[in-house]
Order: sequence, then structure tokens, then C-alpha cells
Amino acid sequence: MKVLLRNASLGSGPAPCPERAQGWSAAPAAAERGGVGKSTFSALLAHGLAADETKQVALLDIDLCGPSIPKIMGLEGEQVHQSGSGWSPVYVEENLGVMSVGFLLSSPDDAVIWRGPKKNGLIKQFLRDVDWGEVDYLIVDTPPGTSDEHLSIVQYLSASRIDGAVIITTPQEVSLQDVRKEINFCRKVKLPIIGVVENMSGFVCPKCKNESQIFPPTTGGAEKMCQNLSVSLLGKVPLDPQIGKSCDSGQSFLAEAPESPATLSYRKIIQRIQEYCEQHHLQEEKIM
Repeated sequence: MKVLLRNASLGSGPAPCPERAQGWSAAPAAAERGGVGKSTFSALLAHGLAADETKQVALLDIDLCGPSIPKIMGLEGEQVHQSGSGWSPVYVEENLGVMSVGFLLSSPDDAVIWRGPKKNGLIKQFLRDVDWGEVDYLIVDTPPGTSDEHLSIVQYLSASRIDGAVIITTPQEVSLQDVRKEINFCRKVKLPIIGVVENMSGFVCPKCKNESQIFPPTTGGAEKMCQNLSVSLLGKVPLDPQIGKSCDSGQSFLAEAPESPATLSYRKIIQRIQEYCEQHHLQEEKIM
């Protein structure tokens, strides 16, 4: 689950975090199952939104037991710095800040073995004590499932007008079965769903351009699931070996392979998310 918040003021004092976010958008990136590409999508969404240099983007990694965002964003080995106004995010670009528990570990191989209360405390600290400043978008990368981290982030941001969640899946039924649970979770906690992204949706041969189904959609894939559950399908992203290489090297796949079919799919999905957020804010302004 990716949570997206837009136009926010964060980390500016000791008050609890929800009261500090005014007029912004947040989106959690979510998936019930691990390994479907949540963190990769979160990172590329952050890069895509930050391509507009007039926008300030924050990426918060709350996958506390498996923080991969530092590696994907090329920030492995970075540490959190304390300033007079709190912790400073680690910046990829001037308008793209990142925070992760990975920056607090002495080694990327260190295991985080925490129970719920300690996890909840760190998530609150990330929202309250990090000097995010004025941000236009906050992207929250969540762990698999519907556990403490998901409940905490929804609770702490409940007063911040979350734009919604982006849910990531792959085409096969074993993944879709778990995604249905994630959709039910969002509905139970009244978290809007921006839409679903189907990752690893076929493979386009770079030479002959033929498409092969690596993970066959045996029950109709995300498209049929979204129709049945009345959820928007934001798009389908084909496999590209360069995505894994870019993640390992900490580079933006969007910049490394601008002509890839996967890049074109990502850009369309990012545009749809931006349009959703803008429409969501217009509706809120009318209500207010």
C-alpha cells in the first residue's frame, strides 16, 4: 500500500503529527503480499512527481523490518542528521527528501526485531520529529499485509486528508487473493483507494517486441478483479530486467530507460495519480 498526501506541512514542533498537516496529500503504497514491487513503485512515483522542480516530494519508508528504499534510492550508508528543528531527511534531489529506518541502522544487514508499540512509536516520530518542511506530496511505502504499520499510519494521518492508497499486485491469483484483503482493509478504515497497479504484467521482448505472459492471469488478472470490486485499475507495468539493475545501482529507472515500455506505463500511471489528487482536492475545496 502506498499512501499519498499532497500539500503538507510536517515536522514543525512537538505537537502530534496529524494536526500539522494542512491541505496536503498522502498516499500509502500497499500490497498484502511481499515481492510484488511496492517499494520500487514508491521510489519511481517519488522520482516521477519530483520531476516537476516546483513540487516538494517526501518519501517515507515505514517497512521497518525490511527497509529497501535506501538501496533503491541510492542512499545506502546515509545517516540521519539532527538539526535544531528535528531530524533532517536525506535528500536525493533538492525537492525529494527520504526517511527510513535504514538510516538508523549501523549496517544494512542489521535485523529490526521490534514489537508493535516500538514500531508505532517510530512511525509517529518520523511524522512528528522529521523536519520535512512544506511538502506537496508525501508518499508512504508500507510493508506487506495489514498490520501495525498500516493501522498506525492511517490513524496518525487521519486528520490530514489522505488522498488515498495505491495498491500493487501481480497478475496471478495467489497475489490477487491477498490484494482483495488489502482492499477490504482500506474500506474498513475508510481509506480512499486511488487505484490498483498490476506489476510484472507480461514481458515485451526488446528485439522483436512480442509480449509474453510470464505470470499468466489465470483468473483475469487485476483488470477483472477491479471490475468486480469497483476499483480503478491505474495501469499495467510489463517486466523489464533494467528495473532490477536500476534498483540495485540506486538509479531512477525512469531516467535510465526512458523509452522502455515499462517507463511509458509508469509515466501514464503517475499522471493518473496526479490527476486523481488534483480532482480530490477540488472536491474538498467545494465541500469546505
